[in-house]
Amino acid sequence: MSDAAGSVRERLLAAWRDEVEASIVYELIARRESDPHRAAILRRMAAVEGTHRDRLEARMGELGIVLPDAASVKLSLWHRLQARIAPVDSLLARQESLELEVADEIEQRPTGDAATDRMFNEIRVEEQSHTLALGQLRAGALPALADLHSGTVPVLGPREVVSGGPQARLNRILGRERWHRGGTGWIPGAIYGANDGLAAVFGIVAGVSGATGGSHAVLTAGLFGAIASALSMATGAYLAERSTTEVAAANLAREHEEVLSHPEEEKEELALFYQLKGLTEAEAKLVVERIAEDPEQLYRAIAVEEFGSADAQSGDPVQASLAAGISTAFGAIIPVIPFFFITGYAGIAIAAGVSLIAHFAVGAAKSVFTLRSAWSAGLEMTLAGIVVGGATFLLGLAIGS
Repeated sequence: MSDAAGSVRERLLAAWRDEVEASIVYELIARRESDPHRAAILRRMAAVEGTHRDRLEARMGELGIVLPDAASVKLSLWHRLQARIAPVDSLLARQESLELEVADEIEQRPTGDAATDRMFNEIRVEEQSHTLALGQLRAGALPALADLHSGTVPVLGPREVVSGGPQARLNRILGRERWHRGGTGWIPGAIYGANDGLAAVFGIVAGVSGATGGSHAVLTAGLFGAIASALSMATGAYLAERSTTEVAAANLAREHEEVLSHPEEEKEELALFYQLKGLTEAEAKLVVERIAEDPEQLYRAIAVEEFGSADAQSGDPVQASLAAGISTAFGAIIPVIPFFFITGYAGIAIAAGVSLIAHFAVGAAKSVFTLRSAWSAGLEMTLAGIVVGGATFLLGLAIGS
């Protein structure tokens, strides 16, 4: 096989694997979508990736390239976990970036085989449509289902996106309302609690170990450090969740006041939201006028669009407190455990090893939500632990001496 033919083969096989993986990811995200229209859009994207795969398989057949078994293409367990747990908006952003990379590679790296390049360019147009559609989904818009396969979704440039249209006008309105805020789930908070507890108490244990040579004082200091960290995080999470609810209540009260004071501007804002959902300008205005016959209904409709709910309660403070406190205690106790059984420099070495392994595990767990590589996130966290532990241990040695 010539080098050129080998290059075409590798490009086709790589593109084929990308399409199979993209179909799996879109389907996994669609299963998590509560909005049936958004879920249908994601499933249509998965179907379009399937048609790309069919075209690639047909071309590989023409070139006599042996087709792999599709069952051999699997997402890693980590990527599958991310697709099931990570924030949907983050997953959509990653897919948007991947679609753009595929389109750019096709444009910038032709294979040299005319028929293959022609097919790739047809796929590129549809990948660009997917990029825009994903951006619209993240912005709250609902692109037309038919456009995802036809490639007729317009690919707007930055100037066009900023200068006009419902999204730009809506952004300008929301940009003036700086008091909008959003909430977060307790699972990422629990992971960050374990992170904080581990890092803080590892620093305490390392510092006291350096100062005392790993005496029983390390156990005392570590235990009280773990208790203090857990209680601090628990009370902090409780107060933060209560504050989030209070801020949401204040936002809703402010929105209620806006509806009563500036009904025309609020009606325009709601109409823009509905245009982004697929209504024409005339249809959106008609719906809003009907809703606005009752100011309370207008307020509730706007609150649902802007905040997701007209209810100020955003989360359970007790649940958040328990999650933060327990996870922090779990992370904080890890560096202390060896000193229940052993002291001296052997205890220091074991505690350091166990703690750094735990640092890697917590860093990898965080990557489920940040969508980074588990190895890079884990190693970064481990390096941070080495820096913290090393610095406090040396400081402890200096103080002890």
